[in-house]
Amino acid sequence: MGVLMRFLLPLVVAAVSVVGLAPAASAGSDDWSADLSSAAVTWGGSPRMGTVDLAPHQLSSAANAVSASVDGSGVEIDVRGQIGDDEWTEWRTADASSPAALDKAVSVVQVRVVYSPGSSVGLIRFKASSVPVASDVEAMAPGRAYRVYATREGLVGGTTANGHVIKSRDHFVALPSRRGLAGNNSGNYTVQVCASNGRCEWAPVWDVGPWNTKDDYWNPSATREMWKNLPQGKPEAQAAYSEGYNGGKDQYGRKVANPAGIDLADGTFWDGLKLTTNSYVTVTYLWTGSGPLATVHTAADPLNVRSGTSSATSQVGLAANHAQVRVLCQTTGQSVTGSQGTSNIWFRIAAGKYVAKAYVSGVTGATAC
Repeated sequence: MGVLMRFLLPLVVAAVSVVGLAPAASAGSDDWSADLSSAAVTWGGSPRMGTVDLAPHQLSSAANAVSASVDGSGVEIDVRGQIGDDEWTEWRTADASSPAALDKAVSVVQVRVVYSPGSSVGLIRFKASSVPVASDVEAMAPGRAYRVYATREGLVGGTTANGHVIKSRDHFVALPSRRGLAGNNSGNYTVQVCASNGRCEWAPVWDVGPWNTKDDYWNPSATREMWKNLPQGKPEAQAAYSEGYNGGKDQYGRKVANPAGIDLADGTFWDGLKLTTNSYVTVTYLWTGSGPLATVHTAADPLNVRSGTSSATSQVGLAANHAQVRVLCQTTGQSVTGSQGTSNIWFRIAAGKYVAKAYVSGVTGATAC
Protein backbone atom coordinates (compact mmCIF):
# COMPACT_ATOMS: atom_id res chain seq x y z
CA MET A 1 0.00 0.00 0.00
CA GLY A 2 1.62 3.24 -1.15
CA VAL A 3 0.20 5.53 1.52
CA LEU A 4 -0.73 4.08 4.89
CA MET A 5 -4.24 4.92 6.06
CA ARG A 6 -3.96 6.12 9.64
CA PHE A 7 -5.05 8.79 12.07
CA LEU A 8 -3.64 12.26 11.49
CA LEU A 9 -3.54 14.44 14.58
CA PRO A 10 -3.02 18.08 13.59
CA LEU A 11 -2.29 20.18 16.64
CA VAL A 12 -1.99 23.96 16.82
CA VAL A 13 -0.28 25.68 19.71
CA ALA A 14 -2.46 28.28 21.36
CA ALA A 15 -1.50 31.14 23.64
CA VAL A 16 -2.57 30.76 27.26
CA SER A 17 -2.00 32.68 30.47
CA VAL A 18 0.14 30.89 33.04
CA VAL A 19 -0.29 31.70 36.72
CA GLY A 20 2.90 31.74 38.74
CA LEU A 21 5.27 31.29 35.80
CA ALA A 22 8.67 32.75 36.67
CA PRO A 23 11.23 33.86 34.10
CA ALA A 24 14.03 31.38 33.58
CA ALA A 25 16.49 33.68 35.37
CA SER A 26 14.35 33.86 38.56
CA ALA A 27 14.32 31.46 41.49
CA GLY A 28 11.30 29.60 40.14
CA SER A 29 8.72 27.52 41.99
CA ASP A 30 7.83 23.86 42.48
CA ASP A 31 4.07 24.59 42.70
CA TRP A 32 2.42 26.55 39.92
CA SER A 33 -0.79 26.67 37.91
CA ALA A 34 -2.26 27.61 34.55
CA ASP A 35 -5.78 28.88 33.82
CA LEU A 36 -6.98 27.41 30.54
CA SER A 37 -10.62 28.41 30.84
CA SER A 38 -10.27 30.89 27.97
CA ALA A 39 -7.50 29.18 26.00
CA ALA A 40 -7.98 29.09 22.21
CA VAL A 41 -7.57 25.52 20.96
CA THR A 42 -7.58 24.55 17.30
CA TRP A 43 -9.10 21.16 16.55
CA GLY A 44 -8.49 18.74 13.73
CA GLY A 45 -7.65 15.19 12.75
CA SER A 46 -9.45 11.92 13.24
CA PRO A 47 -9.94 11.35 16.11
CA ARG A 48 -10.23 15.05 16.82
CA MET A 49 -7.75 16.54 19.27
CA GLY A 50 -5.81 19.71 19.95
CA THR A 51 -3.02 21.05 22.13
CA VAL A 52 -1.87 24.02 24.16
CA ASP A 53 1.88 24.27 24.88
CA LEU A 54 2.68 26.24 28.03
CA ALA A 55 5.86 28.27 28.33
CA PRO A 56 8.85 26.52 29.94
CA HIS A 57 8.73 26.78 33.75
CA GLN A 58 11.73 27.30 36.05
CA LEU A 59 11.71 25.12 39.17
CA SER A 60 13.17 26.22 42.50
CA SER A 61 15.27 23.06 42.62
CA ALA A 62 15.98 20.16 40.27
CA ALA A 63 13.25 17.51 40.12
CA ASN A 64 12.39 14.51 37.95
CA ALA A 65 8.60 14.26 38.34
CA VAL A 66 5.59 16.54 37.84
CA SER A 67 2.01 15.80 38.93
CA ALA A 68 -1.04 17.64 37.62
CA SER A 69 -4.50 18.27 39.07
CA VAL A 70 -7.11 19.37 36.53
CA ASP A 71 -10.34 21.27 37.18
CA GLY A 72 -12.28 19.70 34.35
CA SER A 73 -12.15 16.60 32.20
CA GLY A 74 -11.14 15.30 28.79
CA VAL A 75 -7.50 16.38 28.70
CA GLU A 76 -4.13 14.69 29.14
CA ILE A 77 -1.09 16.46 30.55
CA ASP A 78 2.33 15.83 28.98
CA VAL A 79 5.54 17.03 30.66
CA ARG A 80 9.15 17.17 29.49
CA GLY A 81 12.38 18.50 31.03
CA GLN A 82 15.10 20.63 29.48
CA ILE A 83 18.55 19.00 29.49
CA GLY A 84 20.36 21.32 27.04
CA ASP A 85 19.94 24.47 24.99
CA ASP A 86 17.41 22.77 22.72
CA GLU A 87 17.51 19.25 24.14
CA TRP A 88 14.70 17.73 26.16
CA THR A 89 13.66 14.51 27.82
CA GLU A 90 10.80 12.58 26.23
CA TRP A 91 7.29 13.78 26.92
CA ARG A 92 5.63 11.86 29.77
CA THR A 93 1.94 11.93 30.79
CA ALA A 94 1.01 13.14 34.29
CA ASP A 95 -2.06 13.28 36.54
CA ALA A 96 -2.74 13.91 40.25
CA SER A 97 -2.17 10.26 41.28
CA SER A 98 0.63 9.33 38.86
CA PRO A 99 3.25 12.01 38.19
CA ALA A 100 5.16 12.22 34.94
CA ALA A 101 8.52 10.61 35.74
CA LEU A 102 11.28 12.13 33.63
CA ASP A 103 14.54 10.46 32.59
CA LYS A 104 16.58 12.69 34.88
CA ALA A 105 16.33 15.59 37.31
CA VAL A 106 15.90 18.95 35.55
CA SER A 107 15.51 22.58 36.53
CA VAL A 108 13.19 23.64 33.67
CA VAL A 109 10.05 21.80 32.60
CA GLN A 110 7.45 22.35 29.89
CA VAL A 111 3.81 21.25 29.90
CA ARG A 112 1.66 20.32 26.91
CA VAL A 113 -2.12 20.04 27.40
CA VAL A 114 -3.74 17.57 24.99
CA TYR A 115 -7.49 17.97 24.42
CA SER A 116 -10.12 15.47 23.31
CA PRO A 117 -13.72 16.17 22.19
CA GLY A 118 -15.95 17.34 25.04
CA SER A 119 -13.07 18.69 27.11
CA SER A 120 -13.93 21.08 29.92
CA VAL A 121 -10.81 22.65 31.42
CA GLY A 122 -10.25 25.45 33.91
CA LEU A 123 -7.37 25.73 36.34
CA ILE A 124 -4.58 23.12 36.21
CA ARG A 125 -2.23 22.88 39.21
CA PHE A 126 1.26 21.43 38.89
CA LYS A 127 3.68 20.17 41.51
CA ALA A 128 7.29 19.09 40.95
CA SER A 129 8.94 16.40 43.07
CA SER A 130 11.68 13.78 43.00
CA VAL A 131 10.97 10.07 42.64
CA PRO A 132 13.23 7.05 42.07
CA VAL A 133 13.59 6.44 38.32
CA ALA A 134 16.04 4.66 36.06
CA SER A 135 17.22 6.85 33.19
CA ASP A 136 16.18 5.72 29.71
CA VAL A 137 18.91 7.80 28.08
CA GLU A 138 22.03 5.93 27.03
CA ALA A 139 25.34 7.60 27.90
CA MET A 140 27.59 8.88 25.10
CA ALA A 141 25.88 6.98 22.31
CA PRO A 142 23.83 7.99 19.24
CA GLY A 143 20.74 6.38 20.77
CA ARG A 144 18.66 3.22 20.57
CA ALA A 145 18.35 1.74 17.10
CA TYR A 146 15.80 -0.78 15.77
CA ARG A 147 14.94 -2.24 12.39
CA VAL A 148 11.30 -1.49 11.61
CA TYR A 149 9.03 -1.39 8.58
CA ALA A 150 8.68 2.02 6.93
CA THR A 151 5.79 3.28 4.82
CA ARG A 152 5.51 6.43 2.71
CA GLU A 153 3.18 8.97 4.30
CA GLY A 154 2.22 11.10 1.30
CA LEU A 155 -0.83 13.21 2.27
CA VAL A 156 0.55 16.39 0.64
CA GLY A 157 -1.54 19.37 1.76
CA GLY A 158 -2.59 17.67 4.98
CA THR A 159 -1.65 18.84 8.46
CA THR A 160 0.63 16.90 10.78
CA ALA A 161 0.28 16.43 14.51
CA ASN A 162 2.37 19.53 15.28
CA GLY A 163 0.53 21.82 12.83
CA HIS A 164 2.94 21.51 9.89
CA VAL A 165 1.29 21.62 6.46
CA ILE A 166 2.78 18.81 4.37
CA LYS A 167 4.61 19.95 1.23
CA SER A 168 5.56 18.05 -1.89
CA ARG A 169 8.72 15.99 -1.25
CA ASP A 170 8.72 17.02 2.41
CA HIS A 171 11.29 15.86 4.98
CA PHE A 172 10.02 14.55 8.34
CA VAL A 173 8.82 11.31 9.90
CA ALA A 174 5.90 10.08 11.99
CA LEU A 175 6.17 7.76 15.00
CA PRO A 176 3.21 6.07 16.73
CA SER A 177 3.56 7.99 20.01
CA ARG A 178 3.48 11.68 20.87
CA ARG A 179 6.24 11.10 23.44
CA GLY A 180 8.74 11.93 20.70
CA LEU A 181 6.72 14.59 18.87
CA ALA A 182 8.72 17.74 18.11
CA GLY A 183 7.17 21.17 17.66
CA ASN A 184 6.71 22.66 14.21
CA ASN A 185 10.05 23.89 12.82
CA SER A 186 11.85 22.14 15.67
CA GLY A 187 14.12 19.12 15.57
CA ASN A 188 14.55 18.36 19.27
CA TYR A 189 13.13 14.91 18.53
CA THR A 190 14.97 13.65 15.46
CA VAL A 191 15.56 10.17 14.06
CA GLN A 192 18.34 8.82 11.89
CA VAL A 193 16.79 6.50 9.28
CA CYS A 194 19.05 4.26 7.21
CA ALA A 195 18.10 2.00 4.30
CA SER A 196 19.77 -1.21 3.20
CA ASN A 197 21.33 0.68 0.27
CA GLY A 198 23.54 2.54 2.75
CA ARG A 199 21.77 5.89 2.50
CA CYS A 200 20.52 7.70 5.62
CA GLU A 201 18.38 10.71 6.45
CA TRP A 202 18.20 12.68 9.67
CA ALA A 203 14.60 13.94 9.98
CA PRO A 204 12.49 15.54 12.73
CA VAL A 205 9.44 13.77 14.18
CA TRP A 206 6.52 15.97 13.14
CA ASP A 207 3.59 13.56 13.08
CA VAL A 208 1.92 10.79 15.10
CA GLY A 209 1.35 7.35 13.54
CA PRO A 210 1.25 4.91 11.82
CA TRP A 211 -1.65 2.89 13.24
CA ASN A 212 -1.17 3.59 16.95
CA THR A 213 -0.71 6.81 18.92
CA LYS A 214 0.61 5.47 22.26
CA ASP A 215 3.18 2.92 21.10
CA ASP A 216 6.64 4.17 22.10
CA TYR A 217 8.09 0.79 21.16
CA TRP A 218 11.71 2.05 21.40
CA ASN A 219 11.36 2.28 25.20
CA PRO A 220 11.75 -0.60 27.68
CA SER A 221 8.63 -2.19 29.16
CA ALA A 222 9.09 -0.29 32.43
CA THR A 223 8.34 3.00 30.68
CA ARG A 224 6.56 1.91 27.46
CA GLU A 225 3.09 3.48 27.52
CA MET A 226 1.16 0.54 26.00
CA TRP A 227 1.86 -3.04 24.87
CA LYS A 228 4.36 -3.57 27.70
CA ASN A 229 4.54 -7.34 27.08
CA LEU A 230 6.04 -6.87 23.61
CA PRO A 231 9.82 -6.99 23.14
CA GLN A 232 11.53 -3.61 23.20
CA GLY A 233 11.94 -2.36 19.63
CA LYS A 234 8.94 -4.24 18.20
CA PRO A 235 6.05 -1.98 17.13
CA GLU A 236 2.57 -3.20 18.05
CA ALA A 237 1.55 -2.99 14.39
CA GLN A 238 4.35 -5.37 13.48
CA ALA A 239 3.29 -7.86 16.15
CA ALA A 240 -0.38 -7.54 15.15
CA TYR A 241 0.33 -8.02 11.43
CA SER A 242 2.93 -10.79 11.69
CA GLU A 243 1.84 -12.66 14.81
CA GLY A 244 -1.84 -11.85 15.31
CA TYR A 245 -1.07 -9.91 18.49
CA ASN A 246 -4.10 -8.10 19.92
CA GLY A 247 -6.26 -10.02 17.50
CA GLY A 248 -4.34 -8.50 14.60
CA LYS A 249 -5.72 -5.03 15.47
CA ASP A 250 -4.30 -1.66 16.51
CA GLN A 251 -5.29 0.28 19.63
CA TYR A 252 -8.42 1.57 17.86
CA GLY A 253 -9.63 -1.90 16.86
CA ARG A 254 -8.71 -1.57 13.19
CA LYS A 255 -7.29 -4.55 11.32
CA VAL A 256 -3.58 -3.84 10.80
CA ALA A 257 -2.78 -4.04 7.08
CA ASN A 258 1.03 -3.78 7.30
CA PRO A 259 3.69 -3.92 10.05
CA ALA A 260 4.71 -0.25 9.88
CA GLY A 261 6.56 1.30 12.82
CA ILE A 262 7.44 4.58 11.08
CA ASP A 263 6.00 6.78 8.33
CA LEU A 264 8.34 8.72 6.04
CA ALA A 265 7.45 11.97 4.29
CA ASP A 266 7.85 11.78 0.53
CA GLY A 267 11.18 13.63 0.38
CA THR A 268 12.65 11.45 3.11
CA PHE A 269 11.39 8.33 1.31
CA TRP A 270 12.34 9.20 -2.27
CA ASP A 271 15.25 11.66 -1.98
CA GLY A 272 16.90 10.93 1.35
CA LEU A 273 16.77 7.13 1.27
CA LYS A 274 16.14 6.59 -2.48
CA LEU A 275 13.41 4.06 -1.68
CA THR A 276 10.98 2.90 -4.33
CA THR A 277 8.72 0.78 -2.14
CA ASN A 278 7.84 0.35 1.52
CA SER A 279 10.60 -1.58 3.27
CA TYR A 280 12.46 -2.25 6.50
CA VAL A 281 14.87 0.45 7.66
CA THR A 282 17.09 0.98 10.68
CA VAL A 283 15.90 3.84 12.87
CA THR A 284 17.99 5.50 15.59
CA TYR A 285 15.95 7.54 18.08
CA LEU A 286 18.57 10.20 18.71
CA TRP A 287 17.05 11.74 21.86
CA THR A 288 17.59 8.41 23.66
CA GLY A 289 21.36 8.90 23.31
CA SER A 290 23.74 11.59 24.45
CA GLY A 291 26.74 13.56 23.27
CA PRO A 292 27.19 16.71 21.17
CA LEU A 293 24.25 17.81 19.03
CA ALA A 294 24.18 19.96 15.90
CA THR A 295 21.06 21.66 14.50
CA VAL A 296 20.75 21.92 10.73
CA HIS A 297 20.00 25.35 9.22
CA THR A 298 19.21 25.60 5.52
CA ALA A 299 16.89 27.87 3.59
CA ALA A 300 14.44 25.03 3.02
CA ASP A 301 16.10 22.15 1.22
CA PRO A 302 17.82 19.45 3.28
CA LEU A 303 21.58 19.47 3.85
CA ASN A 304 23.73 17.10 1.82
CA VAL A 305 25.44 14.41 3.90
CA ARG A 306 28.78 13.54 2.29
CA SER A 307 31.03 10.49 2.31
CA GLY A 308 34.01 12.72 3.08
CA THR A 309 35.00 16.23 4.12
CA SER A 310 34.53 17.89 0.74
CA SER A 311 31.60 18.85 -1.45
CA ALA A 312 33.30 16.83 -4.19
CA THR A 313 32.68 13.58 -2.29
CA SER A 314 29.54 11.57 -2.94
CA GLN A 315 26.21 12.44 -1.36
CA VAL A 316 25.25 9.52 0.90
CA GLY A 317 22.16 10.97 2.53
CA LEU A 318 20.36 14.09 3.70
CA ALA A 319 19.76 15.97 6.95
CA ALA A 320 16.47 17.86 6.98
CA ASN A 321 16.27 21.54 7.87
CA HIS A 322 15.75 21.85 11.68
CA ALA A 323 16.94 18.27 12.33
CA GLN A 324 19.29 17.64 15.24
CA VAL A 325 22.18 15.29 14.50
CA ARG A 326 24.53 13.57 16.95
CA VAL A 327 28.16 14.55 16.36
CA LEU A 328 30.59 11.67 16.79
CA CYS A 329 33.73 13.75 16.15
CA GLN A 330 35.08 16.64 14.09
CA THR A 331 37.85 17.04 11.54
CA THR A 332 39.05 19.54 8.94
CA GLY A 333 38.39 19.52 5.24
CA GLN A 334 37.21 21.83 2.47
CA SER A 335 36.35 25.36 3.54
CA VAL A 336 32.62 25.91 2.99
CA THR A 337 30.40 29.00 3.28
CA GLY A 338 26.84 28.40 4.43
CA SER A 339 24.04 29.67 6.64
CA GLN A 340 26.32 29.66 9.71
CA GLY A 341 29.32 31.35 8.11
CA THR A 342 32.55 29.99 6.65
CA SER A 343 34.44 27.05 8.15
CA ASN A 344 36.72 24.17 7.22
CA ILE A 345 35.35 22.03 10.08
CA TRP A 346 33.33 18.96 9.21
CA PHE A 347 31.38 16.78 11.64
CA ARG A 348 31.14 13.01 11.36
CA ILE A 349 27.56 12.04 12.23
CA ALA A 350 27.77 8.34 11.32
CA ALA A 351 30.38 5.98 9.93
CA GLY A 352 31.48 7.43 6.58
CA LYS A 353 28.98 10.31 6.77
CA TYR A 354 29.86 13.99 7.28
CA VAL A 355 28.19 17.42 7.33
CA ALA A 356 29.82 20.84 7.03
CA LYS A 357 29.88 23.02 10.16
CA ALA A 358 28.95 25.96 7.92
CA TYR A 359 25.34 24.69 7.91
CA VAL A 360 24.86 23.60 11.54
CA SER A 361 24.89 25.24 14.96
CA GLY A 362 25.07 24.35 18.63
CA VAL A 363 28.03 21.96 18.73
CA THR A 364 30.12 22.01 21.90
CA GLY A 365 32.49 19.37 23.21
CA ALA A 366 33.13 17.52 19.94
CA THR A 367 36.39 15.55 19.94
CA ALA A 368 38.81 15.21 17.04
CA CYS A 369 38.30 12.28 14.65
